[in-house]
Amino acid sequence: MNPSSEVIGKGLTSVVYAAGEGKVIKLFESWVPEPKIRREFTITRALHAAGLPVPAVYEIAERDGRMGIVFERVDGISLFRSVKARPWRLFGAARQLAELHAQLHGLRAPVELPTQRDQLAGWIDASDYPPERKTAAHAQLARLPSGDAVCHGDFHPENILLSPHGPVIIDWIAGTRGHPVGDVARTSMLFERANLPADAGWHMKALLKCARTVLHRTYLKHYFRLRPGSREEIEAWRLPQMAATSAWRAARDGFDEKMPS
Repeated sequence: MNPSSEVIGKGLTSVVYAAGEGKVIKLFESWVPEPKIRREFTITRALHAAGLPVPAVYEIAERDGRMGIVFERVDGISLFRSVKARPWRLFGAARQLAELHAQLHGLRAPVELPTQRDQLAGWIDASDYPPERKTAAHAQLARLPSGDAVCHGDFHPENILLSPHGPVIIDWIAGTRGHPVGDVARTSMLFERANLPADAGWHMKALLKCARTVLHRTYLKHYFRLRPGSREEIEAWRLPQMAATSAWRAARDGFDEKMPS
């Protein structure tokens, strides 16, 4: 199976191409370690088998010297693209994001998923933080609670596809078994800091620049109506999650030998 030239989507770690009827192939950037790719395959397969709203996964493949995964093609645009087309849905989308996240956290994770604690510990080690900062991050992580909920690790509107059969959650390379508030902390940081897609358009960038803080508050308020937690608990996860972000940035910028598998 050869990918066509049709690009379905593009993210930090990969580009997704059409790959025949009903399928896509997600080809990863060269800096993403092969064990991480195989882990995403295993995680997605386990979650699909458990009945979660994730794409079916078929095989690991290599195209033009790049590793990839062949997935079921999901017809539909992302939650972000939906809002871009209909900006008046902005706050409804923040509430929908919270509802989907809360539903995910109500599910017990399959045993195939790595633990959130182990993954964060590896990312702290792989970060470009100075030694004393890493020590502080490890110490803070040790004080945080464990859990067995399904955690996505990178839950944001571009990773939710609105199919005719309902929302489908994609990009499980950072999926874990863990504590829901730790996963919410990651999404909270994305609300605060994440760059928008390059093709978001000036009007969308201007709108979100003005509304980002209120959208963040809307997401958290709605989530905490559905699940236990607080802003204070989110703050406790900040240092380990910041280290995780640092590790991904270091890997992307050419330090792939430091990236944990």
